[in-house]
Amino acid sequence: MDKKLLLKRHFHFIGIGGIGMSALAIGLLKKGCSVSGSDLVKNNETHKLEQLGVVIFTSQVRQNIEFVLSKFTNKLINFVVSSAIKPENEEFSYCKEKNFSIKHRSEILAMLMRTYTALAVAGSHGKTSTSTFLSTILELCTHNSSSITGGIIPIYNSNCHLENTKYLVAEVDESDGTINRYKSDIGIINNIDFDHCDHFSNLSEVISSFKSFAANSKKLLLNFDCEISRNHFYSDNRWSNTTAKNLNYAIIPTEINSKYTIGKYYENGDFISNLNIPIPGLHNLSNITAAIAASRMIGVDFLKIKKNIKYLKLPKKRFEFRGKIEERLLYDDYAHHPNEIKETIKLGRLFIKQKHNKECQKSRLIAIFQPHRYSRVKQFAKEFAEELSKADIVYITSIFGAGEVNEDKITSKVITDLVYKKNKNVSYVKNYDEIIINFFELTQKGDLILNMGAGNCHELWSILNEKNN
Repeated sequence: MDKKLLLKRHFHFIGIGGIGMSALAIGLLKKGCSVSGSDLVKNNETHKLEQLGVVIFTSQVRQNIEFVLSKFTNKLINFVVSSAIKPENEEFSYCKEKNFSIKHRSEILAMLMRTYTALAVAGSHGKTSTSTFLSTILELCTHNSSSITGGIIPIYNSNCHLENTKYLVAEVDESDGTINRYKSDIGIINNIDFDHCDHFSNLSEVISSFKSFAANSKKLLLNFDCEISRNHFYSDNRWSNTTAKNLNYAIIPTEINSKYTIGKYYENGDFISNLNIPIPGLHNLSNITAAIAASRMIGVDFLKIKKNIKYLKLPKKRFEFRGKIEERLLYDDYAHHPNEIKETIKLGRLFIKQKHNKECQKSRLIAIFQPHRYSRVKQFAKEFAEELSKADIVYITSIFGAGEVNEDKITSKVITDLVYKKNKNVSYVKNYDEIIINFFELTQKGDLILNMGAGNCHELWSILNEKNN
């Protein structure tokens, strides 16, 4: 990627406020490009970009495009969209009508990856966490690593840290089929599950998409514990948390509690060392094992990894403790697929189990869930109900559509009714306003509250905290 050429380019992002789009915008700024963007919603990401000098429009109209064209006359202008941008979007349709250069976000990330030794993190679940753990290890052990992810990485307090380094950790997305655009030196597949039913019709299509990614990876690192990746893919590099036999990398847990995980680390079947990892949860251990394995594959010294493992932290919105209000503990989690909810509730149970005083032994696990996308609710209503019913009290809000048209008139009540068959302590709550107004009636002292979803549900803590201070 020629730096002089980049200095002559301007990128306008249609929908710049998304966690993935904003990361790319920051990355291009760091490479010397000029950037502008539009988004209907103001958030932390748009605020951060404005502080970096990016022109942000809070509407999406053709006049924005005309302004960009008039302001950056001396530059080659590219317009960037994600799959979330609909054809009827006024900026997007105007660009198509005028035959302007339109790039998909995946093309921008693929372009940025080309000038690094790229470690691409893929998979149905845990991509952001694995990217965070890997970025942290490489930063502390090599001081020669950059990162672009779909979440805020604590060590950088950003979703993008793009410098003139050797390595780049990139979180790559399979949701829209564009995963085949990424070429990596090491491709990591965390796990494979059926999801994104707005794009894929069945599991076979998902597997096929990951096969394209695998073919574009010089080396592939696979999760042996995932049945689908184990049966449909082959690699010399695999990790496990259940067995060390005939595998390159394994951490076999000996203790998992609410504060840390202790495990025995193996390479090529040989015991290397005990590890004390400051992150709870078996699913997180899998992500950490992947991060250690990928680091070892590029030659990072194990003793350096062991020394720095104590600095690992989860990214934001991954079992993130937000605070305590009148003896109620509130956690945010991005879980929006049944298997993610399963792991989050399991972790919540672990936290409750390990509180020892009498007051906390009465703790209830409250699940507040904002379903994400009508297509996902239609496909997984039974599975959502199965996992949510394992909480003591369940509140299900209306569906966050994420731009989808609700053709089948799906509502959250389909999940609520199915949960009711297994757990009578379930209620449909129209929206988060109702939860905020009735928060102290819906909960009680000692409750551990899991607020789950991939929509705008994570504003709950800020609003509650503001009201009660």
